[in-house]
Amino acid sequence: MDSYLIQVNGRGDHAPLLDVHLKSTGNTISLAKAKGRKPRWAVRASEMSKKTFNPVRAIVDSMKVEPNPKKSMISLSLGDPTVFGNLPTNDEVTRAVKEVLDSGQCNGYAPSVGYQSCREAVAAYYNCPEAPLEAQDVILTSGCSQAIELALAVLANPGQNILVPRPGFSLYKTLALSMGIEVKLYNLLPEKSWEIDLEHLESLVDEKTACLIVNNPSNPCGSVFSKSHLQEILAVASRQCVPILADEIYGDMVFADCKYEPIATLSTNVPILSCGGLAKRWLVPGWRMGWILIHDRRDIFGNEIRDGLVRLSQRILGPCTIVQGALERILQRTPPEFYHNTLSILKSNADLCYAALSAIPGLQPVRPAGAMYLMVGIEMEHFPEFENDVEFTERLISEQSVFCLPATCFEYPNFFRVVITVSEEMILEACSRIQEFCEMHYQGAEGTQDLECDK
Repeated sequence: MDSYLIQVNGRGDHAPLLDVHLKSTGNTISLAKAKGRKPRWAVRASEMSKKTFNPVRAIVDSMKVEPNPKKSMISLSLGDPTVFGNLPTNDEVTRAVKEVLDSGQCNGYAPSVGYQSCREAVAAYYNCPEAPLEAQDVILTSGCSQAIELALAVLANPGQNILVPRPGFSLYKTLALSMGIEVKLYNLLPEKSWEIDLEHLESLVDEKTACLIVNNPSNPCGSVFSKSHLQEILAVASRQCVPILADEIYGDMVFADCKYEPIATLSTNVPILSCGGLAKRWLVPGWRMGWILIHDRRDIFGNEIRDGLVRLSQRILGPCTIVQGALERILQRTPPEFYHNTLSILKSNADLCYAALSAIPGLQPVRPAGAMYLMVGIEMEHFPEFENDVEFTERLISEQSVFCLPATCFEYPNFFRVVITVSEEMILEACSRIQEFCEMHYQGAEGTQDLECDK
């Protein structure tokens, strides 16, 4: 019988060295030689990390420009409503968290899908006869971004594809590509207030299509789909038997002349995973509290998708327990006037920005109806010294110290996005500088045709 001997040899003052030999029929072979190679370091990044790509970061990080030192920087690029301090959350929201923190009752681990009482609170808040919800239909997540990640992970396998809006939130592509999922971009129509090109959308569906992402209200467009348009989208999904991932983080953040319709309230047969959270409506993006609402009245998802979401949630231990503990009080105690005041500020800024930019030759703003953004078309033929929207926005920074995101970040060149969460004074100053910039570089006949909402 073969025998194996492992010797530990100590040599003087040195630490013991592991001297490994294989003894077989009288022959001694070193382990390294038996393996056929000399051990060496070979640490490489994973394939998943190599596939992970954030278009916004890639473009913004490559913009090597310095702002004009004679003008203070005005950043209209980051979709964070807290940056300038003019949109604080409500006192009831912070008080709810303080009460939980003082109680010491939520310092431990919670179930991966969230505390049962918190799931019940979210279900009760969004429950309605048209789209009933129970606690078991709610998965709490670390922000809406993780909700989207889990929804994609449970619906799509590597090699399948998902349908993503263009222009659209860049995270969809970032997450999908890292998972080996193909992204197919369907067009939104600026001349129709960013409605979906339904014919183009349906033409992209094939046997490998795992889901359709619908973002309403929209980042980056600030658009809000009408009830009739949502019904048309649902009709495509129903015909093609494609489930919907609804990114509704800006749900209810619509201006007074529009109405927000949760897409799940308009269909009984299309299964929907609706992703939302506290970040935008409650103005606390850093608190990382999100959720997935499972709408599946025909039992098309069945237990498989639900169980899959639970298993995926167990990869980490769920969102912050302090914020979870405050969630029911936040949902119940936040006064209606807080939401109203926030929307009034956003609507006023949107109107000011739209009116000011509409008067500038070479720009075509698209009037927003909600969320926190406004998209502006650039008539590039009138700005021949700039090759594209990235160069346009780079020079806007270097000359006027105004930073807007080029819409190439959202797969939609020759537009730029404006964030409208800053103060009224800053909005007006930024628009004045943009006007000065455009007048300096514009060439050609004046006069543009604005793209407005079809009401």
